[in-house]
Amino acid sequence: MNIDSLHLLLAVSRRGSFAAVAKERDMDPSSVSRAIADLEGELGLRIFQRSTRSMTLTEAGEIYLARLEPLLDELEHARDAAAQVSSAPRGLLRLTASVTFGQMCVVPLLGAFHASYPDLKVECIFSDENLDLVSERMDLAIRLAPAVGGDVVVAKLIETRYGVYASPDYLARHPPLMQPSGLSRHQVLLFNLRAYRTHWLFRDAGGHEERVEIQGNLTFAPASALLTATLGGLGPALLPDWLVADAVAQGLLVHLFPDYAATATTFDTAAWIVYPSRSYLPNKVRVMADFLRAKLQG
Repeated sequence: MNIDSLHLLLAVSRRGSFAAVAKERDMDPSSVSRAIADLEGELGLRIFQRSTRSMTLTEAGEIYLARLEPLLDELEHARDAAAQVSSAPRGLLRLTASVTFGQMCVVPLLGAFHASYPDLKVECIFSDENLDLVSERMDLAIRLAPAVGGDVVVAKLIETRYGVYASPDYLARHPPLMQPSGLSRHQVLLFNLRAYRTHWLFRDAGGHEERVEIQGNLTFAPASALLTATLGGLGPALLPDWLVADAVAQGLLVHLFPDYAATATTFDTAAWIVYPSRSYLPNKVRVMADFLRAKLQG
């Protein structure tokens, strides 16, 4: 029995659509349908109940797929384990991260990664939605959050810190900002999340916290657009350290309150490496996680 056909069967069961799977794999929908029909014929049972409007698993299909998925996972683990003994990582690794973090922190590292692992293909899907790792067939994700829950394996990649930044041009044209409370008299730049658009929190070295009400007429997403607007002198913005480090080093942005920790929600945040919960970690995921950790922590 063809292993590729079994993986195709599993993908169709997750997507519930021949067309969706065909688009993902750059195949003709009729080819997917024919492969599934051939497999059903070989098995001697109907996996899917088809109608003009929907496609659902039959009872026999549910039983078969429940036993099939762990077997396919185990076959993949066996192949990866054997490959680690005799060769460098190879195959396809699918990675997801937020749009801006992916563009700013992951993409610049891919050249060095490819030089180290030329036989490993990497497919990057950057989205500000937290894609489901199993249904989207993701091997590894990077999440920006205080913590990550769910049936996944999580390891801290880097700690993240936020601060309020403005361009020298903006500061030259507006009243000075000496304390966080002064932000209430400025039109700040807002990020398109509800928690970021009403107030910001500040904590001084002594642990005292202060809530500052904010207002602004300009709201942006993704975070790279917010950075561009800040660099353009449109106003102060709450931005993460990993996004502004280069601009600050070049004198293009000023950290307004360096003696304060700042946030919109919680002060303890991080970037996390996340991968599906499984008993065996594929070598391709291990080398990417180790590479990202070494480069970004450095």
